Amino acid sequence: MDMDAFFAAVEERRRPELRGKPVVIGGSGDPTQRGVVSTASYEARKYGIHSAMPLQTAYKLCPHAVFLPVDYDEYSRVSSVIKEALREISPVMEDVGIDEAFLDISDIQKSSELIALEIKEKIRARTGLTCSVGIASNKLLAKIASDLQKPDGLTILSDADVEKLIWPLPVRKLWGVGPKTEGHLRKMKITTIGDLAKIPLEGLIEHFGTSYGNYLFEASHGIDKAPLVTHWEPKSASRETTFQTDTDDWQVIARCLAGLVRDVVDDIREKGYRGKQITVKIRFSDFETHTRATTLKEPTDNLELIRKAAFFCLGKFEMKKKVRLVGVRAGLSKG
Repeated sequence: MDMDAFFAAVEERRRPELRGKPVVIGGSGDPTQRGVVSTASYEARKYGIHSAMPLQTAYKLCPHAVFLPVDYDEYSRVSSVIKEALREISPVMEDVGIDEAFLDISDIQKSSELIALEIKEKIRARTGLTCSVGIASNKLLAKIASDLQKPDGLTILSDADVEKLIWPLPVRKLWGVGPKTEGHLRKMKITTIGDLAKIPLEGLIEHFGTSYGNYLFEASHGIDKAPLVTHWEPKSASRETTFQTDTDDWQVIARCLAGLVRDVVDDIREKGYRGKQITVKIRFSDFETHTRATTLKEPTDNLELIRKAAFFCLGKFEMKKKVRLVGVRAGLSKG
């Protein structure tokens, strides 16, 4: 189950006058400032706007779009309502993000189509929003299926549909295939999933190594053995801030880092975790990015100890250029 342009849809629900207009959600909602697009409505996507695009670029593509700030508290509240509805249909659920989830429906004594329609109706009744549902024998195919008929889509894939419906799709539709892999595959004259499926396993292992080569081979044939993960422990807690103007003012950088550390510590305390490895990230004005890390003697949620560790890491950077972004991450252990 994948919600349709979720953040934008929530904003349109509470402000109906936005419907039919290009809506862009991101950052503070000011496209003249730094920030990235979190979600764009389908009307905005027609102008080439997509998530992770700089807001300033989105503004150039569509200056008459409505730009709004991210209201994460409201999106999280609506997400909780959606996930509660999904658990009523199947308690075996993998929550994979604020706007999507996998359900195991193999033990439900109804047809796949009826289950999908029930999912869509429950979500519409409780939130006024639409979602797209993909049903298949594994997570990989179900995820791809959910994207085939957006918005408000319903696609049921059988294993026999792989060659006809999956192979013509771009290789980027496969999990784990990013721009770097896509570029490498393009040099091999591979642009579709079907092209990839024609490459022998030995050839993929030769180019990508045993693990990733095996994955690409199986994924291109619609094979995915990954189980639903119904519970997982976070490995880290992190925060980062992009400055509106690049700075070399140490006091500004230090105040920012101290605030980020405080937020991380509040987060891990709330969830009952402790931090041990502390990492600070600095992105300079030329986008060159470096990290420095240190490991504490014992896992802790003590603000002062974690702050000292973060500033120890900060002291290991050569500040010869202005700074664009500061981030901090704490590797976690339970209790």
